[in-house]
Amino acid sequence: MTHDISWIVLGSTVAAALGIGIGVLGPGIGMGRAIAQALDALARQPEAERILMRTLFIGLAMIESLAIYCLVIILIILFRNPLLEYVLQGG
Repeated sequence: MTHDISWIVLGSTVAAALGIGIGVLGPGIGMGRAIAQALDALARQPEAERILMRTLFIGLAMIESLAIYCLVIILIILFRNPLLEYVLQGG
């Protein structure tokens, strides 16, 4: 029984590490592209700085929320693993 539990814990930890790594890859690339495009637009039209920055910050917050959602799911897998509870109950 403990052998099964250790494999579940090990698998969950590896899945969590891979999940957070892959899960923040997309938002990281998206944030980099958004900032690059904003700087390009700012270089072309410096008078639009206020509107551009406001829109950029709202967009970056939306992109960052994807990484935060990924983190929340990973924390649930690590600390409140439903599969581990199922095995411990003898299911």
